[in-house]
Amino acid sequence: MPKMKTHKGSQKRFKRTGSGSLKRSHAYTSHLFANKSQKQKRKLRKGAIVSSGDYKRINSMLPR
Repeated sequence: MPKMKTHKGSQKRFKRTGSGSLKRSHAYTSHLFANKSQKQKRKLRKGAIVSSGDYKRINSMLPR
């Protein structure tokens, strides 16, 4: 059986942590910053962990 191919769009958007979780970045970070509060912009900078509902689907696109 051939090797499973990595989904390249997912590869650019998600990184695997040391414990095996998936890390993602936040949306709404590219423009229109004048309308966003400083607190919102500060929180958007930090990465987030992929939710459990999405984990299985995304994990299948990213073979180890």
